[in-house]
Amino acid sequence: MKAYVFPGQGAQFTGMGKELYETSPLAKELFEKANEILGFRITDIMFEGTAEELKETKVTQPAVFLHSVILAKVLDVQPEMVAGHSLGEFSALVVNGTLSFEDGLKLVSKRALAMQEACEITPSTMAAVLNLDDKVVEAICQSIDGVVVAANYNCPGQLVISGELKAVEEACKKMKEAGAKRALILPVGGAFHSPMMEPAREKLAAAIEATTFSTPSCPVYQNVTASAVSDPTEIKTNLIAQLTGAVKWTQSVTQMIEDGASSFTEVGPGKVLVGLINKINKEAQTLSA
Repeated sequence: MKAYVFPGQGAQFTGMGKELYETSPLAKELFEKANEILGFRITDIMFEGTAEELKETKVTQPAVFLHSVILAKVLDVQPEMVAGHSLGEFSALVVNGTLSFEDGLKLVSKRALAMQEACEITPSTMAAVLNLDDKVVEAICQSIDGVVVAANYNCPGQLVISGELKAVEEACKKMKEAGAKRALILPVGGAFHSPMMEPAREKLAAAIEATTFSTPSCPVYQNVTASAVSDPTEIKTNLIAQLTGAVKWTQSVTQMIEDGASSFTEVGPGKVLVGLINKINKEAQTLSA
């Protein structure tokens, strides 16, 4: 079975999507439609902007989403299963027909702004922890005063924690003492996929509830459950929970392989997910579109 996977925030690069825009009439039409929906020319920032301009959450999330979804439409991909890393879950839901292109983009834009606002409430951050068992990371997080949780299960030996600034700093210290090869604060706007995103979750929940979700053409393996979901109501619930819940990427990929995924194609900027999938399962056949 052919699985298609979609990257999240962090995969962006200057010039992303420019070649698509210039070589495909369909891509050009969709990019221009996106500029209208967003109310600013995101294409100018994607094609010509600096890394700094691209890094703004309100730009990054729609930019990565647009690159993935428009590329998938130009290639006319026909997936048999899909998954996306964090933001990438929205790309996956457009590609499998759960969401329309317009609705997906509107939700991603609202999500980005809501997350940005939530980041400004309390100083918070995320940190990458390398070469430490998941269970040890979880136990250390639980032992810290303040909010810090396991947020992204990226691949064995690579876990991202998220929470209040002081709590994350203290957790990093303890992770190193416990034998982590690295415990490194990441250059992110705030504590994504943690309870710190509760204000954003509430805002996004209202937008998601007001949006039409259709029955998809194939199941999506959602971040919070790491299992195949095809019921639109269930997809909505999981998508809302994703903002404050963990991204179970290792578990999702493992489950997709168990369920018969024969190849994984990453659609969008970069090759981050292909790298993670190869670490999760060395036998997995991976491609990047």
